[in-house]
Amino acid sequence: MPVINSIAAEAETLKAWRRHLHQHPELLFDCVKTAGFVVEQLESFGIDEIHTGIAQTGVVAIIEGREPGRTIGLRADMDALPMEDLSGTAHASKVPGMAHTCGHDGHTTMLLGAAKYLAETRNFAGRVALLFQPAEEGGGGGRVMVEEGIMDRFDIEEVYGIHNAPGEPEGHLVTAPGPLMASADEFRIDIEGVGGHGAEPQESSDPIPAASAMVMALQSIVSRNVSAIDKLVVSVTQIHAGTAHNIIPGTAFLAGTVRSFRPEIRDLAEKRLREIAEMQAQVFGCTATVTYERGYPPTVNHAAQTRFAAEVAREVVGPENVRDDIDPIMPAEDFAYMLEARPGAYLFLGQGDTPNCHHPKYDFNDAIAPIGASFFARLIETALPLKS
Repeated sequence: MPVINSIAAEAETLKAWRRHLHQHPELLFDCVKTAGFVVEQLESFGIDEIHTGIAQTGVVAIIEGREPGRTIGLRADMDALPMEDLSGTAHASKVPGMAHTCGHDGHTTMLLGAAKYLAETRNFAGRVALLFQPAEEGGGGGRVMVEEGIMDRFDIEEVYGIHNAPGEPEGHLVTAPGPLMASADEFRIDIEGVGGHGAEPQESSDPIPAASAMVMALQSIVSRNVSAIDKLVVSVTQIHAGTAHNIIPGTAFLAGTVRSFRPEIRDLAEKRLREIAEMQAQVFGCTATVTYERGYPPTVNHAAQTRFAAEVAREVVGPENVRDDIDPIMPAEDFAYMLEARPGAYLFLGQGDTPNCHHPKYDFNDAIAPIGASFFARLIETALPLKS
């Protein structure tokens, strides 16, 4: 079955929704207007069971099928990023310092498109739980929704999500069972030395050489402590020290991120990072204090649900446009918390040769919204078939 005709016919409506959301981005849990827009549309579809205020501004709506059955969750994230919109489009962000440069406006639109179709047709046995989530971009809104009990409260048995994918051919759907996206941890290393005059370094314990040595030594975690078969990234993304050309500072700090897939590799990386920071500081007569915060866990697809989702994708976009064996990638995604709570799968929907997510010139490709909406709708109809 290709893209659903009635959803394809709504392409201009989906575009209008998406561009409205794009112009009015909101951050983290503060998705008040976005959630209000979502609820307004859901009510216009005749969906009666709408729950708001979950994870502050999250929305869960339930669509009942024609016959009883189990419940499947479909998730879309709603929040934007704290950056400028340099897309140059007529529908660019109207909010300074905020932009939908990851496509969550498109994700929300795709789920709304599927909701409209499913509410009109109800050609399934069971229930659909529409999960509109805030705070994916660093806030862990998925974790909060799970902790607030949405899976048990709404009897959700499986859960699925989609993310747009710049660089993948437009309309292609790709995924894989097992680890799909990495965990995301953050670290900060505060180095304390003894400051002094830049002309008399012998009178100081200079934290800058210590910091420089740490940057290089931390790379040995990947190259010498972990098998080449395992995937691990340790990136120092900040280094700060000093105020003037003739002053040796008393302090410095490094910060960065660690990405991995397996718990034992995650533990090893943290252990070695702490050891290296403390020992390197001592070499230069300084001390180091390490702050290590564990963020999103790995996004791990469940095998059976991934196979099923890939089969549905083949029906929607054609077998030649689906891959179910892609390599894992190092970015993180808080849909991971939902996949820890329930079986399910996460897929990427190609949006063609566009700027990458989080780039200031990124813009969601409106042409793929009917494809994503059709995938969600067909997944429900296939997973929850009518018995009579």
